[in-house]
Amino acid sequence: MEEYLHTVNGQTFQLLDSSGEKGTVIAIHGLTGNHKSLHYYRELLAGEYRFISYDLRGRGNSSETDPDTSIENHVQDLIALIGSLQIENPILLGYSMGAFIAATVASRLKQTRALILLDGAAKTTDHQRDIVKPSLNRLSKRHETPESYVNETKAIYTRIGIEWSDVVQANVEYEIKPFEGGWKHKSDPEQILKDFESFYTFDPKEVCSKVSCKTLLVIAKGEIGPYPPLFLEKDYDLTKKSIKQLQTITDDCNHYTLVFHNQPKINETIKSFLS
Repeated sequence: MEEYLHTVNGQTFQLLDSSGEKGTVIAIHGLTGNHKSLHYYRELLAGEYRFISYDLRGRGNSSETDPDTSIENHVQDLIALIGSLQIENPILLGYSMGAFIAATVASRLKQTRALILLDGAAKTTDHQRDIVKPSLNRLSKRHETPESYVNETKAIYTRIGIEWSDVVQANVEYEIKPFEGGWKHKSDPEQILKDFESFYTFDPKEVCSKVSCKTLLVIAKGEIGPYPPLFLEKDYDLTKKSIKQLQTITDDCNHYTLVFHNQPKINETIKSFLS
């Protein structure tokens, strides 16, 4: 497993790259995540498949976002990365916002070998805005110590059903940086909000009808602590109707435990789908 910076079109991306012989999986994380967020899916597939995860711009150690950042900007970044890394038939695995990005790239790159959508690429409504926007407040807070940030995040995660572990700890510790004598999240909350608002420009029918590769859609129907599921099953109606070669699995996990907990049932489905 190799961790390195890769520059393309003047932008630098933090990559984590594991070797494998059966093809290349490129994993795209969610709105406020980073390349460590898809740890359990790397554990599942690395070794058999080359598994590359990376920090989207504006996250982790990658370059800053453009002032007008949106899903489309991240789509262009991923297409450029695929070309620069000379990956001919990528398998795209996207979680949450990463699923919106992955679906859009697959709709344009016909050489995409397969597509895995982890609870994303759905129709977005005020339902998601009511859940997501309050959660972004933590990004703007300054903390005196890294431990203070970790402890506050741990309390938030516990309320939404995430069991704390070394995997979650490593993810949270990575996402902060020194700031004005203290510590804060590496991402700019205003830019993150712009990325989120661009979810509303995603047209499931327009994008998904152009996806020609086999696709696995994973829907997380579990409640997020006091909140309902982030994406309701009806939000996927157009996605499911529009993708030609689609397999769907619905699971009781919630949107966040989908990645922060190991998911044996989903793992088995992914392995079967790829085989």
